[in-house]
Amino acid sequence: MNTFINIQNELKVPKSEFNSFGKYKYRTVEAILESAKKVCFKYSALLNLSDEVILVGERYYVKSTAKLMLPDGLIIQSFGYARESESKKGMDEAQITGSSSSYARKRALEGLFGLDDSVDVDAINSSIWQEIYSLIESTGTDKLAICAAYKVKELEDITDTTKLLNQLKSKLKT
Repeated sequence: MNTFINIQNELKVPKSEFNSFGKYKYRTVEAILESAKKVCFKYSALLNLSDEVILVGERYYVKSTAKLMLPDGLIIQSFGYARESESKKGMDEAQITGSSSSYARKRALEGLFGLDDSVDVDAINSSIWQEIYSLIESTGTDKLAICAAYKVKELEDITDTTKLLNQLKSKLKT
């Protein structure tokens, strides 16, 4: 069990990808696997992923299993589920299943390694960013000017969102 605790404690996978449409950061299954393989190798642990397509009612789900086999024989597993879309523009059926598999695997790995944030910073940031974007639009504030003032390339790189939010709110009052 100590090996598993060490693996969970040492595995760090930052949310390095950014969804510009939804304005949030996320991690990919590939990033999780890249980091996990290194830590698992260090502790001689074997990580295995598998998928199963299951029918629930009239909808298909991909059930992914992330299984960690430790040198002492202990096996720990976690599951992730993703429902297949009935259709997705620009994707054939195999691609729809593949994207569902990727999402389900990510959820299984996050559960196995305890990667979900205890405080969902993205959920908090998402609502703050929604308010910021709304205020930028309603005040007619130039996004590039904000970036220049905060010395960042993109708005989402601003870490002091509370300060920015307060500045925009005060601009709205004037």
